[in-house]
Amino acid sequence: MRFHIITIFPETFNSYLRESILGRAIKNKIISIKFYNPMNFCKPKKRVDDRPYGGGPGMVLRPELFLKAFSKIKIKNKKKTKLIFFSTSGKKFTTEYAKQSAKKYTDIVMISGRYEGIDARVQKILKAEEISIGDYVLTGGELSAMVLIDSISRQIPGVLGKYESLEEERVSTSVVYTRPEILEHKGKKYKVPKVLLSGNHKLIENWKNKMKK
Repeated sequence: MRFHIITIFPETFNSYLRESILGRAIKNKIISIKFYNPMNFCKPKKRVDDRPYGGGPGMVLRPELFLKAFSKIKIKNKKKTKLIFFSTSGKKFTTEYAKQSAKKYTDIVMISGRYEGIDARVQKILKAEEISIGDYVLTGGELSAMVLIDSISRQIPGVLGKYESLEEERVSTSVVYTRPEILEHKGKKYKVPKVLLSGNHKLIENWKNKMKK
């Protein structure tokens, strides 16, 4: 899988992509991530934004710079390429969306905005699908892009190790425990649920199902 990120702040990805599962996947060339910075096309001054037509707060990112950045992406197969434009009013991103994307596409292009957003003509010209990662507003699309890279990459064969792959298919719950069996804190004792110590896999699975709800 090849991820192509159009962003004016590519350096924000550095730390996250070097670590753990994603770092290993990049090193093993299972996934690749390339950045395209619209600021590289600013002449003579490096100004990527301007005042919005019709008034309003903030600044809007200029469309021609994002289109020029997009033109530098080498797309081998349009049918196997997905274009994503982050928007609070877009389709909600889910694990199922991630699974389908990993199966259908070899290249995913993500257009990350900032400030008051990117001129709407970019999305219209490129016919990119509008995607939202949740009902809230972020400072920029870089975090959204990282979410998609992480979630979609997990669905690609070879990205997760054998143990991690096994855990991915099991019933998952956010309620988890580890050693010590009895945790003492401010005079109180907090114990691990007995069912998790029983060794009975069926009972444990049932308990996890209940915790999921």
